[in-house]
Amino acid sequence: MKKGIHPENYRPVVFKDMSNGDMFLTKSTCKSNETVEFEGETYPVVKVEISSSSHPFYTGKSKLVDTAGRVDRFMNRYGKIQK
Repeated sequence: MKKGIHPENYRPVVFKDMSNGDMFLTKSTCKSNETVEFEGETYPVVKVEISSSSHPFYTGKSKLVDTAGRVDRFMNRYGKIQK
C-alpha cells in the first residue's frame, strides 16, 4: 500500500447495526463521540440503521415496514378487489 495516501484520522471504527445489534470492525474516517468495547479493545462506534446483516436483500427475509398505516389503507381500498 502506498504511504501517505490515507487521511490522518483513518483508524479502526466499529459500526453497530441498531436494528439487530450486530457490530463489525473496519477502518474509517467517520467522526464519533461514543465508544464501545469490541473484542477486548475500545473503539469509536458509529450507529447505522441497517447493514448487510439486517437488510432483506442480503438475509433473504422479506420484512414489511408499515409507516403511517399506508399498507392498511391500500388493503382497505384495493384488497377486496379480485381479478
